[in-house]
Amino acid sequence: MSDERLRPEDTNIQPENVMASVSVANARKSYGHFEVLHGVDIDIQDGEFVILVGPSGCGKSTLLRMIAGLEEISAGRISIGSKVVNNVAPKERDIAMVFQSYALYPHLTVEANMGFSLKLAKAPKEQTRQRVREAAEILGLEHLLDRYPKNLSGGQRQRVAMGRAIVRNPQVFLFDEPLSNLDAKLRVQMRSEIKQLHQRLKTTTIYVTHDQIEAMTMADRIVVMRDGFVEQIGSPLDLYDRPANLFVAGFIGSPAMNLIRGQVSMSGPLELIADGGGRLPLPEAAPLERGAQLIYGIRPEHLVIGHGPIAAEVVLVEPTGAEIQVTTKFGADQLVATVRERLDLRAGDQIVITPDLSKLHLFDAKTEKRLRSV
Repeated sequence: MSDERLRPEDTNIQPENVMASVSVANARKSYGHFEVLHGVDIDIQDGEFVILVGPSGCGKSTLLRMIAGLEEISAGRISIGSKVVNNVAPKERDIAMVFQSYALYPHLTVEANMGFSLKLAKAPKEQTRQRVREAAEILGLEHLLDRYPKNLSGGQRQRVAMGRAIVRNPQVFLFDEPLSNLDAKLRVQMRSEIKQLHQRLKTTTIYVTHDQIEAMTMADRIVVMRDGFVEQIGSPLDLYDRPANLFVAGFIGSPAMNLIRGQVSMSGPLELIADGGGRLPLPEAAPLERGAQLIYGIRPEHLVIGHGPIAAEVVLVEPTGAEIQVTTKFGADQLVATVRERLDLRAGDQIVITPDLSKLHLFDAKTEKRLRSV
């Protein structure tokens, strides 16, 4: 078999699971004069599950491939454990990577696919069999070991790809959008399985996705990226409750945060006069400058329908089961509210809304940074 078909995780087998930190310091990546990563700094602790998330083209997959050694670093430093790996070949970095495409060998059985890296390393046959059986038990693949990839479902193929990574006992697992090819129900199931797998193995894990729900439900910490920059790093609830800027506020959360641009009233009650013509209440104690240009952020679940100062017209009612999402027209703007009550609402109904001002986020209109004193 040619070297070109080998995966980065197919050699350099470790006898036991050794965790390692991963450090990315001022990492840059350029293609000619075009720079796609602009000095990224991330420190990942032993055993941590960190997810890189952001829209397509933000640089998250490029960064993951740089950590794997599949892309060269243009400047900066990448370390795994105490070892700088800038010039270390992928097979010598002691990482295992799980791809979106599964990357299984079609002519090998499940057992042979999972044990392939051990075979290359000339591990004893009994050791190979034992590790494969242990990984198969963890992933519920015991009854599939004699099958070929073409006879497996998408979810089963992804488990086999994960099993091949597990048998190596690497220092770091790398996942590159592994669930993108699965249907919605199976993605939810596999999210849970990957999270439970990490809790069991406690191996340092770096996971790339464009799906912020995946990031919120699985990660210990999330790295939000945009246009080759890191916008914010924090726990899922830190990012949800305290977004550093407008981009993070709008990206994290589903449905997305309501964001209304406007100006603080010049006199009278402290209000935001929305560019679209409506008025929104502001906390009286907030240290805001009259006339300041702001962006008013409130999450859909922090809006209460049925009483309050905001008059709106129902545009769309979307029951999701446990909740109802109500899209309303507010001046020339829209407000989306999420409610758990079984409200009898229809398009065209006139309603009033109250925002929970203790959950309000305000952003500077020029810098788009959150005003932390509010």
